[in-house]
Amino acid sequence: MTVRDFAKVESMATYLPLGAFLVLVFIAATTGGLFQPGPWYASLAKPSWTPPNWLFPVAWTVLYTMIAVAGWKVWQAEGIRAALVVWGIGLAFNMAWSWIMFGRQEIGLALIDLILLWIAIVTFMLLAWPVNRTAVYLFVPYFFWVSFAGALNFAVWRLNS
Repeated sequence: MTVRDFAKVESMATYLPLGAFLVLVFIAATTGGLFQPGPWYASLAKPSWTPPNWLFPVAWTVLYTMIAVAGWKVWQAEGIRAALVVWGIGLAFNMAWSWIMFGRQEIGLALIDLILLWIAIVTFMLLAWPVNRTAVYLFVPYFFWVSFAGALNFAVWRLNS
Protein backbone atom coordinates (compact mmCIF):
# COMPACT_ATOMS: atom_id res chain seq x y z
CA MET A 1 0.00 0.00 0.00
CA THR A 2 1.45 3.33 -1.04
CA VAL A 3 1.26 6.59 0.87
CA ARG A 4 -1.27 7.84 -1.68
CA ASP A 5 -3.44 4.72 -1.15
CA PHE A 6 -3.26 5.19 2.61
CA ALA A 7 -4.33 8.84 2.23
CA LYS A 8 -7.36 7.76 0.17
CA VAL A 9 -8.42 5.23 2.83
CA GLU A 10 -7.89 7.78 5.58
CA SER A 11 -9.93 10.33 3.64
CA MET A 12 -12.80 7.85 3.15
CA ALA A 13 -12.72 6.95 6.84
CA THR A 14 -13.03 10.63 7.66
CA TYR A 15 -15.85 11.47 5.28
CA LEU A 16 -17.89 8.25 5.24
CA PRO A 17 -19.45 9.09 8.62
CA LEU A 18 -20.49 12.47 7.18
CA GLY A 19 -22.53 10.50 4.67
CA ALA A 20 -24.23 8.70 7.55
CA PHE A 21 -25.13 12.03 9.16
CA LEU A 22 -26.47 13.31 5.84
CA VAL A 23 -28.61 10.17 5.49
CA LEU A 24 -29.99 10.57 9.02
CA VAL A 25 -30.92 14.18 8.33
CA PHE A 26 -32.38 13.23 4.94
CA ILE A 27 -34.62 10.68 6.68
CA ALA A 28 -35.83 13.40 9.04
CA ALA A 29 -36.40 15.72 6.09
CA THR A 30 -38.64 13.20 4.36
CA THR A 31 -41.44 13.96 6.82
CA GLY A 32 -41.64 17.40 5.23
CA GLY A 33 -42.25 15.67 1.91
CA LEU A 34 -44.70 13.15 3.34
CA PHE A 35 -46.75 15.70 5.25
CA GLN A 36 -47.07 18.80 3.09
CA PRO A 37 -49.14 21.91 3.87
CA GLY A 38 -51.85 21.27 1.27
CA PRO A 39 -55.33 22.80 1.10
CA TRP A 40 -55.88 22.73 4.87
CA TYR A 41 -52.89 24.98 5.55
CA ALA A 42 -53.73 27.19 2.57
CA SER A 43 -57.17 27.81 4.10
CA LEU A 44 -55.77 28.99 7.45
CA ALA A 45 -55.46 32.65 8.40
CA LYS A 46 -51.77 33.61 8.43
CA PRO A 47 -49.92 36.80 9.37
CA SER A 48 -48.84 39.18 6.62
CA TRP A 49 -45.18 38.33 7.25
CA THR A 50 -45.62 34.66 6.29
CA PRO A 51 -42.89 33.74 3.77
CA PRO A 52 -43.89 32.37 0.37
CA ASN A 53 -44.25 28.59 0.25
CA TRP A 54 -41.30 28.13 -2.15
CA LEU A 55 -38.90 29.51 0.49
CA PHE A 56 -39.41 26.68 2.97
CA PRO A 57 -37.84 23.80 0.98
CA VAL A 58 -34.96 26.04 -0.12
CA ALA A 59 -34.22 27.13 3.46
CA TRP A 60 -34.59 23.62 4.86
CA THR A 61 -32.25 22.10 2.27
CA VAL A 62 -29.48 24.45 3.40
CA LEU A 63 -30.33 24.03 7.08
CA TYR A 64 -30.48 20.24 6.95
CA THR A 65 -27.05 20.14 5.36
CA MET A 66 -25.68 22.39 8.11
CA ILE A 67 -27.39 20.26 10.79
CA ALA A 68 -25.72 17.12 9.40
CA VAL A 69 -22.28 18.72 9.27
CA ALA A 70 -22.68 20.07 12.82
CA GLY A 71 -23.59 16.62 14.15
CA TRP A 72 -20.68 15.07 12.27
CA LYS A 73 -18.24 17.67 13.65
CA VAL A 74 -19.31 16.98 17.23
CA TRP A 75 -19.16 13.23 16.63
CA GLN A 76 -15.60 13.61 15.26
CA ALA A 77 -14.60 15.61 18.33
CA GLU A 78 -16.08 13.45 21.07
CA GLY A 79 -18.18 10.59 19.72
CA ILE A 80 -21.62 9.89 21.09
CA ARG A 81 -21.89 12.00 24.21
CA ALA A 82 -24.39 14.52 25.57
CA ALA A 83 -24.18 17.03 22.70
CA LEU A 84 -24.78 14.39 20.03
CA VAL A 85 -27.62 12.82 22.01
CA VAL A 86 -29.29 16.23 22.19
CA TRP A 87 -28.60 16.68 18.46
CA GLY A 88 -30.52 13.44 17.83
CA ILE A 89 -33.37 14.44 20.12
CA GLY A 90 -33.63 17.74 18.26
CA LEU A 91 -33.71 15.89 14.96
CA ALA A 92 -36.61 13.78 16.26
CA PHE A 93 -38.55 16.92 17.27
CA ASN A 94 -37.75 18.41 13.86
CA MET A 95 -39.04 15.29 12.15
CA ALA A 96 -42.24 15.23 14.22
CA TRP A 97 -43.28 18.81 13.45
CA SER A 98 -44.52 18.28 9.86
CA TRP A 99 -46.48 15.21 10.91
CA ILE A 100 -48.07 17.05 13.84
CA MET A 101 -48.78 20.27 11.94
CA PHE A 102 -49.79 19.00 8.51
CA GLY A 103 -50.53 15.31 9.10
CA ARG A 104 -52.57 15.68 12.30
CA GLN A 105 -53.45 19.36 11.73
CA GLU A 106 -52.70 20.15 15.38
CA ILE A 107 -51.37 23.72 15.37
CA GLY A 108 -51.05 24.01 19.16
CA LEU A 109 -49.31 20.66 19.53
CA ALA A 110 -46.96 21.61 16.68
CA LEU A 111 -46.10 24.78 18.60
CA ILE A 112 -45.21 22.71 21.67
CA ASP A 113 -43.02 20.51 19.47
CA LEU A 114 -41.29 23.63 18.09
CA ILE A 115 -40.64 24.92 21.60
CA LEU A 116 -39.04 21.58 22.51
CA LEU A 117 -37.02 21.71 19.28
CA TRP A 118 -35.87 25.25 20.12
CA ILE A 119 -34.77 24.06 23.58
CA ALA A 120 -32.88 21.14 22.00
CA ILE A 121 -31.14 23.52 19.57
CA VAL A 122 -30.03 25.86 22.37
CA THR A 123 -28.95 22.94 24.54
CA PHE A 124 -26.95 21.44 21.66
CA MET A 125 -25.24 24.78 21.07
CA LEU A 126 -24.32 25.10 24.75
CA LEU A 127 -23.01 21.53 24.96
CA ALA A 128 -21.16 21.75 21.64
CA TRP A 129 -19.46 25.08 22.37
CA PRO A 130 -16.50 23.59 24.27
CA VAL A 131 -16.35 20.62 21.88
CA ASN A 132 -16.51 22.16 18.40
CA ARG A 133 -17.36 25.82 17.81
CA THR A 134 -17.84 25.30 14.08
CA ALA A 135 -20.79 23.02 14.91
CA VAL A 136 -22.28 25.81 17.01
CA TYR A 137 -21.81 28.37 14.22
CA LEU A 138 -23.50 25.97 11.82
CA PHE A 139 -26.50 25.88 14.17
CA VAL A 140 -26.92 29.67 14.39
CA PRO A 141 -29.05 29.95 11.20
CA TYR A 142 -31.08 26.93 12.40
CA PHE A 143 -31.66 28.68 15.73
CA PHE A 144 -32.92 31.82 14.00
CA TRP A 145 -35.06 29.92 11.49
CA VAL A 146 -36.73 27.82 14.19
CA SER A 147 -37.24 30.97 16.29
CA PHE A 148 -38.98 32.57 13.30
CA ALA A 149 -40.94 29.36 12.61
CA GLY A 150 -42.05 29.32 16.25
CA ALA A 151 -43.32 32.89 15.99
CA LEU A 152 -45.13 31.99 12.76
CA ASN A 153 -46.59 28.81 14.30
CA PHE A 154 -47.79 30.84 17.30
CA ALA A 155 -49.36 33.51 15.06
CA VAL A 156 -51.16 30.88 12.95
CA TRP A 157 -52.39 29.17 16.12
CA ARG A 158 -53.70 32.46 17.55
CA LEU A 159 -55.35 33.51 14.29
CA ASN A 160 -57.13 30.18 13.91
CA SER A 161 -58.12 29.35 17.50
